[in-house]
This record gives sequence, C-alpha cells and structure tokens, in this order.
Amino acid sequence: MDKVFVENEALTKIVQMLSDDDEFSEISSKVIKLAGECVECDHSAIVQVSDDSDGISLIAEWGDISCNVPSSLKRNASIFDDDIVVVNDTYTYDEHQNAMELLNAKRIVVSPLSINGEIAMYLMFVNTEDKEFLTSDITFMCNVASVLQAVVQKKVINNSLLSSYTALQDVLNNVGCGVYVYDSNTGEIQFENKIARENAGLLSLVDECAKDYFVKKSQYSSEDLAVMEKYDKENSLWYEIKFCELNWIDSRPVTMCTVFDITQKKKNLEKIQFQAQNDFLTGLYNRMKCESDLKVLIDETVREGRKAAVLFLDLDDFKHINDGLGHQYGDVLLQEIALGLRNIPGLCGHCYRMGGDEFVILLVPDVYDRLGEILEAITVMFNKPWYIMDTEYYCTMSMGIVEFPSQGDTVHELIKKADIAMYKAKKNGKNRYSFYEEASENTSARRLDVEHNMRQAVEAECEEFVVFYQPIIDRNTSKCVACEALVRWNSKAFGLVGPDEFIPLAEYLGLITYIGDYVLEKACIQCKEWNELYDPSFKVSINLSVVQLLQNNVVENIEEIITRTGVNPENIILEITETLAINDMERIIKIIDGIKKMGVMIALDDFGTGYSSLNYIKELKLDIIKVDKSFIEDITEEDYELAFIKLIAELSKTIGVKVCIEGVERANQVRMLQGVDVQLYQGFYYSVPIPPSDFENRYLSV
Repeated sequence: MDKVFVENEALTKIVQMLSDDDEFSEISSKVIKLAGECVECDHSAIVQVSDDSDGISLIAEWGDISCNVPSSLKRNASIFDDDIVVVNDTYTYDEHQNAMELLNAKRIVVSPLSINGEIAMYLMFVNTEDKEFLTSDITFMCNVASVLQAVVQKKVINNSLLSSYTALQDVLNNVGCGVYVYDSNTGEIQFENKIARENAGLLSLVDECAKDYFVKKSQYSSEDLAVMEKYDKENSLWYEIKFCELNWIDSRPVTMCTVFDITQKKKNLEKIQFQAQNDFLTGLYNRMKCESDLKVLIDETVREGRKAAVLFLDLDDFKHINDGLGHQYGDVLLQEIALGLRNIPGLCGHCYRMGGDEFVILLVPDVYDRLGEILEAITVMFNKPWYIMDTEYYCTMSMGIVEFPSQGDTVHELIKKADIAMYKAKKNGKNRYSFYEEASENTSARRLDVEHNMRQAVEAECEEFVVFYQPIIDRNTSKCVACEALVRWNSKAFGLVGPDEFIPLAEYLGLITYIGDYVLEKACIQCKEWNELYDPSFKVSINLSVVQLLQNNVVENIEEIITRTGVNPENIILEITETLAINDMERIIKIIDGIKKMGVMIALDDFGTGYSSLNYIKELKLDIIKVDKSFIEDITEEDYELAFIKLIAELSKTIGVKVCIEGVERANQVRMLQGVDVQLYQGFYYSVPIPPSDFENRYLSV
C-alpha cells in the first residue's frame, strides 16, 4: 500500500514536468532518476534507435555504472520489441542471454516510446541483483513511459496538442489518485480524471480546500505544494489534498489538485503510535508515555502553583505466581490489576505499566485532594482475592508516594523518589504504602551498596552467610527438643546484617533461592552432627522461601541435599508460609506429599496471618502449626487471641498436629499460656538466635 502511494506521488511529479520548457534530455534525466529511485532499481536509461544502422545511442542514464548501456548492445537485441518486455534470468530465453550479459543484469524491463506511431526510443529499468520487479512497479514503468512519450510528442511535434492531451488524459486516468485541474485565474475546473468523476463526494471536500487555497496561494512559492488533510465523515475516509501551479498542455497557467486516499496510512500511524505509547498486555500507557505525561504535569503544577503526586506500585511476590503457576496466570493477574486501577474514580487515563509487575499512577491536581480516598480504594482492592481462571488467589502490593513539585521537579527525580518510598514499604513488611521522606535518600544509597555486596556474596558461594539457631522448648519438660535455623549475613563490608534488611532485598532480587539452598544444606549438616554427638532425635526446623517452593524441582532438590548430607530426614522440619499455601493449594499439597515421602516433617509458619486458615488446615498433611507471634504480643485472659490459641490447640489434637507458639518473649506470656494445651514454645524469652557453638554449649552438651 505504501509503495503504491509513493509511486503515485512520483507519477504526479513526473506529470508536472510536462509543462517544463527544458530540453528533452534534461527532462528525461530527471524522469529516469525519479522513476529509478521509486522502483528501487539499480539502473535506468533511455536509448534512441539509429535511423540508418542497427546501433543505439544513449539519451539519458542513471544508476549503477556496472550496468551502463554498452555500444555493443544492438537495435536487433531481443529486449527491444514493439511492446513492453520483461526479462527474468531464472526463466529467460536464449535470445535474451546476450543482452543480459552485456548489461550485467538479472532483471530487465524495457518499454518502447513512439512518435507518430513509430518506435523511436526505449525506456529501460535494470536490476543487477536477484530482486523481482512487482506488478505495481511494471504498471508504474508503463505510466512513466506514457508521460515521456507525451513529452516527446510535445517537443517534436509542436502542433500536435490534441494527441498530447489524449496521452495526458490516459495517464491521469490511470494514476491512483483523484486529479482536478483548475484555471488559475477563474478557479473553474478544466479537467477531472476518472477517479475524481466517479467519486462525487470528493468534489465538496476539494472545493472547500480550493477556496481556501486560492485565498492563500500567494503564501506559497512556485516550488512549494499546498498540502491539506481532510476527513470524510460520511465514508470514514481520510484524504490528503495537494495543490500546485503549472502550465497546462496548451501553456495556460493552471492549478492542479491531487487527492490521495490516506486512510490506511492514518490507521498505520495510529497503530504505530498506540504501540509506541501503550503496554500491549494490559492496555495501560507504558513507561515512555508516563515520562512524557509526567513532564507536562510537572510544568503545569509549577506554572499554576498546584500539587500532584506520583504513586509507584510494585506487586508483592508476583514472581512466585509467575514462576509457580505459569506466565498465563501472571498475565491474567496483571490484566485484572490494570482493570481494577482504571476503575477507581480519578485514575482512568493516568495509570501506566512501567514493566514487569511495576505500575505508576499520576495523581493530577484535580484529584490530588482525594489522595486519602484513592489510597484507601487501592488498599481495599489488593486486600481482596483475585479470581484467575476460576480460582481465588491473593496478591498484595507495596506502594511509594511522592508529592510534586515540592519534593522534586524532574521526571527522573520523582520516579526515583517514589521507588525509594515503595522499597521502604516492602522493607516494612509489604502490603502497605509509604510516603517519601528526605531521610530515605541515605537508605536508598545504602540499599544499592547492600545489593551490590549481596550479589558478590552469593557469587562467592554464600560463604558470608551464617546460620544461627533458636531453641524450641517442650512445655512439659522445659527441655530444648528442637531449634529453628535462621540465616544471618556476616558481610565483609557491613558486618552482621539483620534478616529484616537483607531478606526482603534478596527476595526482590531473586537471590533467596541460592541463600535458601545454602542454609538448608548447612542446617542438615549441623543436625546430623548433633544427632551423632548428643541426641539422635533432636530436630532442626528450616524455613523454605516461597521462591524455593515454586521451583519445579523443589522436591528433587530437597531430596538431593538430604541424601548428600546424610542427615536422618525424620529429624528435619521444613516450614512453609501460610500465604503461599492458600494461594496454590493443589500445588502445595503435591509438594508436601513429595517431601513427606522422604520422612521429613512439615510445619506451617505464621499461622493466623492468612485469610482462611481454618478452611484449609485439614487438607494439608501437617506435623506442626506455628502460631504467629502477633497473637501473644499483648495477650490477656479475655483476649480474642487467647481464645484463638485455645481453639487451635483443640483443633490440633483432633487432627493429630502439634502446636508451637512463636514470639514468646515475657514471663507473663508464659503464665497466660499455662492453661492452654500447647506443646512447644519459641521466642526471645528462652533465647535469641545464637551461633551453633553457643547453642551446642547451652542446650546440648549439658
């Protein structure tokens, strides 16, 4: 479509050369150059037949010198005929071979030019490479030959206006656009080509443009074209309308108007623009559009003295859904989130997907005073389950907010600060939002340093990571019967880094799998050693990260580590988080079954923090339920928390599961729990996590 459009434009320019008073050789040189470039050939030429010999002479030539027309190419060469000749080297006749070799050609198109019915010249197009001429190209070449023939007629036979006009009519009737010719003095139409005559609706559009052109035409120089675009509402079509001044066949000054249908071109441009500015998956605007809109919005707020905000939103643990369930589930979730954001009043048209699971919302000045209401709506949206392929899943978000222009007035600065605030929300426990604070800048700089050093530590086979152990106490005997392995990072650059700082970042960076496998192996080795030295039934509990559990080979990986370390699998307890369990019950049940076949025990960590704990607990083949520490932080006899723990204790006896209370830190908590039939306690009241040597001396070697 675009090629035909270009050829039609070129043919229009060639037609305009009919009015030139230059020598034919000069006109023909311009024509073959324009035509040759248009069909993208290697060489074009016009040759003239000698009257008294078989030889030919060169009128004009353009293009690749490797196929210049040689003098040895004779009039009787088979490529010169009474009609157009198209030669292709893949199926050429023997009589064409000599001409093709002389021209160093793979493809040749030759069209005769006649004067008074006698062939006097030939128009040639040559390709030296194996590149086909399209049907539209050959049609274009024939039209060019007709124009040249009209020029020849005009130059050679001065009194042959009628025949030239007829030839011109034939050419203009076959171009792919509407053509109108106006008398430049009176504005009356002198000529309409076939397309213009058959499309009556065009005339009203053209007349409207013509009136405007004749009023303003003095503003255009003789070399310029007046170009206008008009939309035909009735037929839903776009037209490009051009005006130019030239001399008609009888030398009268006329105004030529050409009308091109550019509807498809417009659609292509709209499609390209949409793809350039929109995210193909969610339909939201993309990063490029976000940065463009934010720049305009910053200028507006500065100019008008108003306020606006950038909200930077990142999904919590989205990678787990993508990797665990498959990208088709992740894609559907992203689409649902995009739809949910758009449906919040005030956000439609101001939401952007920056890439992956990151979104930006621009809170424009008109809705800035509703910031609290909008934040509440977003929070509520993410606290509800998402329905993906008829299944319920939970996915929360962390969001950072920065106001402008008071906290920044450049695109890069605002997005960076919103990202810093978002990471603060992630670090503080996820599923929340945080406002940007200047003090966060230092935190961000440290984050980059921590990230860099963590990557190096993982690449060095995790040698900087150490495993500490916290005792798990049997309530009845007050003895330590197990412990939980907890990772710490003894960084060469920062010293001992707490888990609250580096574990969220490790999850965010996708490094937690390597660290988790390292901790699992170290804990298995330590458990085996303590079993052999002190107590053959002593158990070690190890957390499995969500990322580890979502690996396709998680069961095989655990089995390989247990086999390699030689630990008794019955002394290993693997902890999984409640949130993951309820998000993909079917998958987790399969994983638990595979792990338990090895003899390994399963504990459900952070119990009580999820959304439907009692509905699914009986479906999981658990050995231990670890009640989250939030239930005993401020426990009293009348508290809901104490009643909840009692309920869990009763339920656990029914299904044969032990209960461990986490976060036991004070003596009054221990007293409050005396009346509850719970077997295991864990918390700072007994000990903080300590190095293996200290743990051994305090709890095992006594």
